[in-house]
Amino acid sequence: MVIEERAPAVVRRTRGGARGTLVSGLLIGAVVPFAALTGLRLVGYDGNTYTIAALALTPYAGVATLVLAVLALGLRRWWTGVVALVLTFTIAALVLPRAFATEQKALGGKHVRVLASNMLGGRADPGKIVGYVKEHQVDVLSLTEMTPEAVTKLERAGLFEILPFHVLHPAAWASGSGLVSKYPLTPLKLTGASNSKQPSASIDLGDGVRIEVVAVHPAAPMWDRHVWVDEAKDLPYADAEHDIRILAGDFNASVDHALFRELLTRGYVDAADQVGKALTGTWTNGMVPPVPIDHVLADKRAAIADFEVLEMPGSDHDAVYAEVVLP
Repeated sequence: MVIEERAPAVVRRTRGGARGTLVSGLLIGAVVPFAALTGLRLVGYDGNTYTIAALALTPYAGVATLVLAVLALGLRRWWTGVVALVLTFTIAALVLPRAFATEQKALGGKHVRVLASNMLGGRADPGKIVGYVKEHQVDVLSLTEMTPEAVTKLERAGLFEILPFHVLHPAAWASGSGLVSKYPLTPLKLTGASNSKQPSASIDLGDGVRIEVVAVHPAAPMWDRHVWVDEAKDLPYADAEHDIRILAGDFNASVDHALFRELLTRGYVDAADQVGKALTGTWTNGMVPPVPIDHVLADKRAAIADFEVLEMPGSDHDAVYAEVVLP
C-alpha cells in the first residue's frame, strides 16, 4: 500500500518538472531575440535585411520585454524575469527621450514649411496632398514614388497653381520623385546616382536667403541593403560652407538604425525628435505596427517650430510636415 500511494506522487513530480522545464525554455527562447536586438542597437550595427527590419520595431520590443518580465516573474522564473526587465529599461532609455521636446533656439529668420509624402507608386490622394499644402501654407513639397500619372493628377488638383516651381523626375512605380516649391528653384546635384533619383535644388526665398533641399528616398533595405547603405550615405552634409540644408522624404530608416543616426552627425536634427513626436509611426504594410521612417531633417543651425504626421489616403506612408525656422 505504501508503494502504491507513493508511485503516483513520483509521476506527478516528474510531469510537473517537465512542464516547468518547458515553460522556462519557452520564456528563455522568447527573451533571447530581444536581447540580441538590444545588443545590435547598443553597438550600432544594423546587420542584415532581417535585423534591419527588426530594429525598426525597437520601441515595440520594449513593450514585449515588459510583458515577458511580468510573465516570468509571475511564474517565479526569477533570472529570466530580471533579464527581461533589464532589457525593458535599456530599451526605454533609448526610446523614451523621443517623446520629449527639446528647447529650440530663438531665431528671427524666415519660416520654411516643408511637406514630404511617399505616394506609393502614385496612388496617394492628390486632392489630400493639395489640401495639406493649402492648410499648412507649404513652401516646399517633397514627393517620392511619383509616377507620370500622379503628376497629371496633381496638376489637375491645382498643385502647380499654388507651388509653381518644380524639378520633377516621374518614373514607373517607386522610382520617381520630385521637389515642388512656392519659390524659384535651381536644380542641384547634391547626391550621386540613385534608383529613386533623390533630386535636390537651391530655393530662393527672397531677400538674399537661399536654402538647399533634397527629396530623400534611398532604396528599401528589404530589396538590397547594400544599395540602401550606399544611397543613404550619399546624402550631403550640412555645414557653414553651404546654405541651410533640409532633407525630406522616405528614408527607409528610423532613429533605431545606425545608418540614420550617422546622418544626424552630418549636421542635422530630426524635426520629429526636436518636438517630441519621433515615436509616431509613418509607415506600415498592414502586418507590422507603424514605424517612423519618413522624416524632415533640418540643418542644426535652424530651429523647429512644428512637426506633424498627416494621414495620407491611398498610400502606405503618412505624410510628414515640419516648420523650420532659419537663422
